[in-house]
Amino acid sequence: MKKLTVQAPAKVNFYLAIKSKRADGYHKIETWMQKLELSDTIKLQVIEAGISLRCPDSTLPVNSENLAWQAAALFLEETKIKKGIEIELIKKIPVAAGLGGGSSDCAAVLKGMNILFSAGLSQQKLMKMAYSLGADVPFFIADPSAAWATGIGEKLSEAELRDRCWLVLVNPGFSVSTKWVYQNFALTTKDNPYILDRLLLYRNLCQNLFNDLESVTLKKYPEVATIKKKLLTCGADAVLMSGSGPTVFGVFQDEKTAQRCINYFQPFLGKNVFLTRPAISL
Repeated sequence: MKKLTVQAPAKVNFYLAIKSKRADGYHKIETWMQKLELSDTIKLQVIEAGISLRCPDSTLPVNSENLAWQAAALFLEETKIKKGIEIELIKKIPVAAGLGGGSSDCAAVLKGMNILFSAGLSQQKLMKMAYSLGADVPFFIADPSAAWATGIGEKLSEAELRDRCWLVLVNPGFSVSTKWVYQNFALTTKDNPYILDRLLLYRNLCQNLFNDLESVTLKKYPEVATIKKKLLTCGADAVLMSGSGPTVFGVFQDEKTAQRCINYFQPFLGKNVFLTRPAISL
């Protein structure tokens, strides 16, 4: 095998609570992450040596500053494979949007190269490599489409949503630095209950969507609050900002209502509006 195409799914956080801050600056969290059908496409091809990266129609760097490039470099270093890799990263997930696109691209490159080169790396080895690249990357290495994550996001337990639904993602067209959001989050003594069992049904999910980081992003970017209100006006059963933002998602049980919402936002935001569904594990 010399060529392989893989998908890198987006994610949303249905629940995100910040529990404490560690001495190394990372935050301990509790979060329920859900992979989506919306995804980037990554085309991999074996070359004689080195790493070649292309990101057509994107402003992303195509060198060692790119997370996909870093994943490829780490894989080649760990496996001692003498060949190189050409990567074409076709972006559909907005960048720095709270949807995990960069982390997912990392994981897709690691998993794809493992198959392409018949390297035989175990899931445990891939997870260890993923953790060194970023706290969210192990979630995208893991097989389940949804997981409850603790620690800094690397400790995972499967948490599949039992009811199907539709999600309308609305990105306001600007990026938000995850580092900046966490740096400006003020820890409190408030304790958020471990509510996973209450979330798995659709009606309970809608009642318990939660994101500690909203307070930081909304304060600087009031557009996020405006989008939340408009999604509810369009018929969403619940709305929430994903991750550190600024993307907001609305939850819908009915596809027609979700599509009407898409039709409302697209004249204003065009390609930054998406209709998608939670992915289902095979």
